[in-house]
Amino acid sequence: MTGTAPPSFDVLIVGGYGHIGLPLGIALADAGLQVALNDLDESKGRVIAEGRMPFLEYDAEPILQRVLGKTLHLAQPLAAAARSRTIVITIGTPVDEYLNPKLMPMLGLAEALLPHLQPGHHVVLRSTVFPRTTERLASFFASHQADVKLSFCPERIAQGYAIRELRRLPQIVSGTTPEAVRLSEELFRRLGLEILVVDPLEAELAKLFSNAWRYTQFAIANQFYMIAAENGVDFHRIHHAMTHHYDRADHFPGAGFAAGPCLLKDTLQLSAFRQSNFMLGQAAMLVNEGLPAFIVDELRRKFDLPRQTVGLLGMAFKADVDDIRDSLSYKLGKLLRFHGAQVLYSDEFAEDPTFIDKEDLVARSSIVIVATPHTAYRSLVIPEGIHLVDVWGMFRRG
Repeated sequence: MTGTAPPSFDVLIVGGYGHIGLPLGIALADAGLQVALNDLDESKGRVIAEGRMPFLEYDAEPILQRVLGKTLHLAQPLAAAARSRTIVITIGTPVDEYLNPKLMPMLGLAEALLPHLQPGHHVVLRSTVFPRTTERLASFFASHQADVKLSFCPERIAQGYAIRELRRLPQIVSGTTPEAVRLSEELFRRLGLEILVVDPLEAELAKLFSNAWRYTQFAIANQFYMIAAENGVDFHRIHHAMTHHYDRADHFPGAGFAAGPCLLKDTLQLSAFRQSNFMLGQAAMLVNEGLPAFIVDELRRKFDLPRQTVGLLGMAFKADVDDIRDSLSYKLGKLLRFHGAQVLYSDEFAEDPTFIDKEDLVARSSIVIVATPHTAYRSLVIPEGIHLVDVWGMFRRG
């Protein structure tokens, strides 16, 4: 934007180059709002400035190219907050080395925003947060005499499909004041979404409950997979027999690696919130995080691993995306190497100079493990002489 006066924005998204902030910014800009993205990751900023997505997000890049420089802008430094009606915070909320949530980055950002806040500024927390963080931030702003309308509106999108889901999923909104709730409703109605209003703690728990519930569902499926494997029977045949035309088992998931940057982390946040008294969540963590070790132990019973080449098909944390954050494929690879196996990696979306293509991996491996169920693997034929570990039940040999 040009001219002597600094630009004004309807929305500034802090953490705006990431998996949560960037799709939201693109969607709001496509809805006609003037949106600015603020982030510390300069390398991603350069990619976005060229009209390219820095990660895989279906349907996003054509919209990015259409709105970039018109209703979507890159804004550095954080002082752009002073010229924005609404500030949306989408920074990461990790856990520390003791598996407790890190709160200081959020408080540090709130402190950095203080010089740029205007009376009546609307601040929206979009990141998943530890319960009562919204209340804690409201107290922080009040203690610094900052007149802020504070909302918590959790994201609920599936990574890779954010643009599609931002157009159809109901939006949970909450606020510390009725005015904050009104402003949040006004913002998300621009996307044509149904609005669900709850209190801030209810909104915080709704997000954590959702991810912990899914994580626990995956754990029971993985536990059943282990029981079946230990007894030499096919879990996937059992799963089909249980679920086929049987409504009460409709929501029973298949086995597979439950990984990524949210499910485990949010289950741990609930555990910390309950002073480590979330027994189902803790048991789910032991099962899901223990699946790679179980697979390696099963292979050690059957093979002399130092004499084997093991190929891992898929390094992203879930199918048909390029995100490797917290992928259990790497944990599996490390355990195999620890026990002496030669390990090869391949992926259809994530890029790494050490990866090889899937056909080459199959040709060079004595054991193949389907670690991520990318759709492209369905076309592979695994020869009978190769031992196949297919936790996901993607395909049968042909």
